[in-house]
Amino acid sequence: MDLCHVPATREKGWYLALMAPNVKGPNYAWLDPSRLYCHPQGLQDCLADLLQPFQGDAIDMVAGIDAMGFILGAAAAATLRKGFLAIRKAGHLCVQTEAQPYSDYSGQQKLMELRTDAISPGLRILLVDQWVETGGTMRAAIELVERLGGVVAGVAAICMENSEGGKWIQERYKCSHCVPPRLQPHFDQHQLCWD
Repeated sequence: MDLCHVPATREKGWYLALMAPNVKGPNYAWLDPSRLYCHPQGLQDCLADLLQPFQGDAIDMVAGIDAMGFILGAAAAATLRKGFLAIRKAGHLCVQTEAQPYSDYSGQQKLMELRTDAISPGLRILLVDQWVETGGTMRAAIELVERLGGVVAGVAAICMENSEGGKWIQERYKCSHCVPPRLQPHFDQHQLCWD
């Protein structure tokens, strides 16, 4: 795929076709969005679509979830001219932290950490990750932010699957993702739909 080609008509989600399918087996996610980040217009349009629902909303900071959420989160923070907070996997921060256990999309038990000096009560935070599959990782990030007194201003990801956890998040928080409704069933079933 040409990483410089820009289609004449750019509908919401056109850049989803830049993502690459898993060719390495069940220990990996079913789809890899990282190629989308290599495409200048694809990345810009993805960010514009993700942030559009939050235009005019009070957002004080953007937080990205380790590790792929750092890419979109930092780009969103720069676009919004806000600070960026990294929510890390346990063991990477050398400062005082608050920790939260969670199960990721593969069912593995993990622990994430957030520095305790970055969130003051009432701080409005936009949480960003690459993908919300089961919702476990994002829900742990929400719990950390709220435990420290922050307010989740919204949740943004390239895709939010309609899993039980994904629905829980969408029912409780303002959310944004890039998958058009006509493609959502394909993404929920982990099926490529542009071949």
